[in-house]
Amino acid sequence: MKPAKATTTPPLGSALVPNLYFDRDHGTMAVKILPGEFYVSTRGEIIVTVLGSCVSACIRDRDLGIGGMNHFMLPHGHPDSRWGQCLSQAARYGTFAMESLLNEMYKLGARRERLEIKVVGGGRVLVQMSDIGSRNATFVREFLRTEKLPIAGEDLGGDWPRKVVYMPDTGRVKVKRLQVLRNDTIIKRETRYLDEIDHLPDTGSVELF
Repeated sequence: MKPAKATTTPPLGSALVPNLYFDRDHGTMAVKILPGEFYVSTRGEIIVTVLGSCVSACIRDRDLGIGGMNHFMLPHGHPDSRWGQCLSQAARYGTFAMESLLNEMYKLGARRERLEIKVVGGGRVLVQMSDIGSRNATFVREFLRTEKLPIAGEDLGGDWPRKVVYMPDTGRVKVKRLQVLRNDTIIKRETRYLDEIDHLPDTGSVELF
């Protein structure tokens, strides 16, 4: 079986060394991912992230027991167009984030008909940009609907950040709601990340499957 892989969704970066650590609460190895990254596990690690306005898709192949998670946010601005048409920079970026995870899983032998998909995040935590979490949630639902990939479970929206623990071998997703006022680090990190992707050049294309 191929080794697990962690990477940052282009164009923000390249392949990364996994942020691997031992999670005492769950008694197993874990990988923490940050905005713009995704990780596919083939060795039973759990995958952990903290979401504010961002969204994570947790996807696994039920037969192979491999799975991965991404962590992405759409750029701030977009024209009024249908998400499924992928006409804006925002939609192209979100599509690329989803396809990066899916394509890596397909390389490892995953099949579309065996995928189990759960989506989390999209909270309203950036007050000065109140709709960004909702747009992220709308995008991931529309992307999966367009690609005819059913959602097995979701925890989207609300006014709180979330800590997410994903167990790819079983498909279990544990979500802990966090107090916004005690997690200004999340808000600062996502504001900085949003500023970075807002200033990316509006170029490039994605391969639709």
